Amino acid sequence: MDAVDTIKILGSLLGNGGLSKGSGGNVLGNILGNVMGNAQNQKTQGGDMLGNVLGNLLGGGQSGQSSSGGGMGDLLGSLLGGATGGKASSGGMGDLLGSLLGGGSAHSETTQSKDSGLGGLLGSALSKYAQAKNPNMPNPTHDQTDILPEGLELEQAQQQAELIIRAMINAAKADGTIDREEQEKIIEKMGDLSEAEKRFLREEFAKPLDVEGFIRSVPKEMQPQVYLISLSAIDLDTNKEAGYLAQLAEGFGFSAEFANELHERAGAPKIFNA
Repeated sequence: MDAVDTIKILGSLLGNGGLSKGSGGNVLGNILGNVMGNAQNQKTQGGDMLGNVLGNLLGGGQSGQSSSGGGMGDLLGSLLGGATGGKASSGGMGDLLGSLLGGGSAHSETTQSKDSGLGGLLGSALSKYAQAKNPNMPNPTHDQTDILPEGLELEQAQQQAELIIRAMINAAKADGTIDREEQEKIIEKMGDLSEAEKRFLREEFAKPLDVEGFIRSVPKEMQPQVYLISLSAIDLDTNKEAGYLAQLAEGFGFSAEFANELHERAGAPKIFNA
């Protein structure tokens, strides 16, 4: 069987915003805005700073520029229609969203992993997407050390990317309106995928939504990040979508206060009675 590059697939999903709509698009813009901000401090296994890799690939030159100052922030504006929110960039040592994305301690209810966090993975996925879109840039190395942040092995990154892809697809299924035609449009929009990668996505779309099974598959240290990504793929305009998030929050053992804090930091409406 041909290999499926889940980091590549994740980068394409993030880059074209195919699974983010309405309020979810704003959440994704906030998450990626934090990724861009954190990238300037994350070193890749190839020795470069992740922010520099992203900045050079996207034609932005210097890393660390804000979403209003060009460079990497232009990616968010062009790919996500300028969807950014002020709450996610509030900064400070206690910033919940930034600490979740960076892998630091964010809340007493969570146990963070020792890797570089969701932000490092999303940054790597975006780097790969940008490399594919920029014909003047070399392709990633075989082991992808030029885009993977330090502390994240390729196999681990591929597994985490697969989990994030499933989170986005499951969230998109929550309102029951993503039919076969819409699925094919999303896949077509993603561009240069192999037949094996397209087959992987079609199989994921075709699976019945098994919320309990998905909850069991998520490691505790990734639960808040998976919840945030699920939130980015949902437009909170139906009870079905809110109910799906409530199932995730309950299954992950989140308190109403913590779940609402995730929503607030991501710039999404609160839905839990604290």
